[in-house]
Amino acid sequence: MTVNCVVCEGLVTMPEDVMEGELLLCPDCGTELELVSINPLTVEEAPEVQEDWGE
Repeated sequence: MTVNCVVCEGLVTMPEDVMEGELLLCPDCGTELELVSINPLTVEEAPEVQEDWGE
């Protein structure tokens, strides 16, 4: 299974046992992508992890 990167349109290959919420890296541009739906196969740019600075 493959899906197009939302940033560079490169092909990202999905592992056979991929699950929703899994993070993947685009081999072309290095963008971290999150699988948001399996049917239809949909990815979005993964959100940046933000520090909470102990709050």
